[in-house]
Amino acid sequence: MILAIALILALQSPPVSAAEKSSAQAQAVESPAKVDPPANPTVPSSPVGGATAKPNPTTVGAENKPAKNEITPEMTRSVERGLAYLASSQNDDGSFGRGRYGRHVGIASLAALAFMADGNLPGRGRYGEQVTRALEFVLANKSESGLLAVESTTGPMYGHGFATLFLGEIYGMNPNDSRVRDALVRAIDLILNSQNDEGGWRYNPVPYDADVSVTICQVMAMRSARNAGIKIPKDTIDRAVRYVRDCQNADGGFRYMRQPGSSAWPRAAAGVASLFYAGVYEDDSIERGLEYLSSNSVIANTGGPQMQAHYFYGQYYATQAMYLAGGDRWEQWWSRVRDELIAMQSDDGSWIDHQAGESYATAMALIVLQMPNRYLPIFQR
Repeated sequence: MILAIALILALQSPPVSAAEKSSAQAQAVESPAKVDPPANPTVPSSPVGGATAKPNPTTVGAENKPAKNEITPEMTRSVERGLAYLASSQNDDGSFGRGRYGRHVGIASLAALAFMADGNLPGRGRYGEQVTRALEFVLANKSESGLLAVESTTGPMYGHGFATLFLGEIYGMNPNDSRVRDALVRAIDLILNSQNDEGGWRYNPVPYDADVSVTICQVMAMRSARNAGIKIPKDTIDRAVRYVRDCQNADGGFRYMRQPGSSAWPRAAAGVASLFYAGVYEDDSIERGLEYLSSNSVIANTGGPQMQAHYFYGQYYATQAMYLAGGDRWEQWWSRVRDELIAMQSDDGSWIDHQAGESYATAMALIVLQMPNRYLPIFQR
């Protein structure tokens, strides 16, 4: 049902700016040369495609109202170790990881986003070379149809969504690369053309069925592209919003598909994040979803990914949802997830997911931990 799903099920048959860095950074690993966040990131003043719900101007997300002590010396050291590990896991072709989840555009894109969340861009920053090589890997695996996937990938829409998000963030920060724009436009066209009648997306780029976990990947990709100036039809977003709302249960959580099913926190996180990235900020579905996440928090007492299915996927979306909600929700959530992730880090700097692998888990953990940096345009309302 959801991402370790995001990549696991992509290869299996389905049944699923910048905050100031702590001075203690120098005590860990030599700090990379930071780059400024984009001078004028193109963030839409209205929801993506003009979705019907409008944000309440009195509600402020965490992008403009940081929590107290967001960045700690321990977090800075953890991130530095994680980035060093991730760089060491990059393959010669620009992909990341080994074995079953090596050579996957989704994992390569998530890893690149983890470096970009530290302020690195192609040609800029200590890990700029890693971002460049990941970008070349993704571009080398684009097809005429617009699909971003290695040929052997089964159920490629998870990876396609993450790769399109990556291209959107790259293009938004540097709109001068015509190759990136061409690949991004084609990738978005494929997403638009594969939305099904219910309003969602599924494993393959055909408008057949849909589920919440694949749908959020495409919604985030479209939001990033829209932020970068690519036109997204209003109707596409409105239909996606209706689909996500149709998947919400009475308890505020979200089921996997429109058909009756139970709620679970990873897909609930995906459902709430989908609405936020579609431009819905003030809505009963949002409030009920956030309350479900707070009441069913898996932070602490879960044993991490060994005991909780789709742990990193859930934290990736739940933390984004709380960040976009801001206020007390963000402040209460952030310190707990930050400290838990730091405690789970391995001695070599990685995070472990026995299903999708260390490169995937490390990229996801680093994206979460670096959210307070506020470098990535996608995390802005």
